[in-house]
Amino acid sequence: MRRLLAILLPGLLLLTACGGGDKAAPEPTSQSAGETAKLDSLKLTDNGDKKAPGVDFAKPLEVKEFTAKVITEGSGEKLSANQIATVSVAGFNATDGKALGDNFGKDPEQLELSDALKSGNPVMYGVFVGAKVGSQIALVAPGQPATEGTAAQPAQLYIARIMGVKEAPKPLSQDETEQLDKAGKLPKITFDDKGIPSASIPKTDAPSGLSVKVLSEGSGEKVAATDTIEANYTGWRWEDGKEFESTFGKNQPATFPLTGVIKGWTMGLTDQKVGSKVLLTIPSDLAYGADAAAQGKPAGPLVFVVEIKSKK
Repeated sequence: MRRLLAILLPGLLLLTACGGGDKAAPEPTSQSAGETAKLDSLKLTDNGDKKAPGVDFAKPLEVKEFTAKVITEGSGEKLSANQIATVSVAGFNATDGKALGDNFGKDPEQLELSDALKSGNPVMYGVFVGAKVGSQIALVAPGQPATEGTAAQPAQLYIARIMGVKEAPKPLSQDETEQLDKAGKLPKITFDDKGIPSASIPKTDAPSGLSVKVLSEGSGEKVAATDTIEANYTGWRWEDGKEFESTFGKNQPATFPLTGVIKGWTMGLTDQKVGSKVLLTIPSDLAYGADAAAQGKPAGPLVFVVEIKSKK
């Protein structure tokens, strides 16, 4: 099973955003948090980087709040805010110890230590920031009671090993964007009399980094990376200029959290003002990536015009 953190994180955001548990430690010290005494019985057997560790603990393992604890400390580089941790993860049913799957020996997952994670899940942010490469971290999510149409879910234990760390991508500078624009290497955007945009995409390679060009600046508040916004947008594929989605002209702006969209949107729209129209030229790795087709999403570099109508 892959992408265990991707499955785990949405639930953890709900669990931790409501409060409870210890506050995350000041950076850059990693801090365990929650009912950490419940993990005193946890023992790990190292099976190398390509195989999940052996796990033994007193069962059932039950917690009332999300719990995170560094079990073994690594000797590598210390993680800092705004970096990306590459992580191998193994999941277990905390009631009976049954394995849920792991991605050891496969592509590790990426966990960005961003402001969005810090705001949405301070416990997870706090235990990873300041931890060292090679560390093994236990994450325990409380069980969930049965609801109409869904069965009760037992507590789940995840063991995350930090395999490496890299710097998070940054947008191109304003000067770099202006140079691309002057050289004719950015899309040209026009609006018809109804305010609907069209894009003329140059027959060149897409910019290697995220390009952000403000077409017209609004007068409203700046948007934060953790805000939910209402926006009109149109998207085109760089490769063939084909439009694949648009809300302009429908009078139905979309509403979405910036923590729940492709990275290029989060990076490109953060700090833009409400009322602005923004051109985003997004490389593939900040759009839908190599598995775009498997997700039913447009592949390759993408171009968007976004009009920020409001923020929630």
